[in-house]
Amino acid sequence: MNTAHVVTVSDGVFHGKREDKSGAALVDVLSRGGFEVGAPEVVPDEAGRISEAVLTAVARGVDLVVTTGGTGLGPRDVTPQTLSALFAYEVPGFGEAMRRAGVAGTPMAALSRSIAGVRDRTLIISVPGSMSGATESLKAVMPVVGHAIQLLHGDTSHS
Repeated sequence: MNTAHVVTVSDGVFHGKREDKSGAALVDVLSRGGFEVGAPEVVPDEAGRISEAVLTAVARGVDLVVTTGGTGLGPRDVTPQTLSALFAYEVPGFGEAMRRAGVAGTPMAALSRSIAGVRDRTLIISVPGSMSGATESLKAVMPVVGHAIQLLHGDTSHS
């Protein structure tokens, strides 16, 4: 069974001012998709804390890390640039697919800076912080996530 870790990036959730709806919803999507996943980790919108959470999950050998939040244009939205610095390489098709799915429902999705990339053998995906944006984005790429993880583990057969 593949493993996943969810990181909610939100000052409001971290400081107890808001409930973490998107993190919980992502855990549900991943569990239904056959992933073993625990409760979401919550960090503030700070590059160091985001990096620490992601790098710890990668060091544990999880197959997939999904971050939710910090993908917009606000001054504290630092998730994409933080993750980009951690990637060995980016997987641009994931961001494209997530934005395409989002724009079908709202033109505001074009403002999302959601990205995906790889570090070691872990796929890392960032999605928006709203519950609908997060789940819609993850569902848009779930059909290829399993194959991406197989490839990262060295199974390059295409049957």
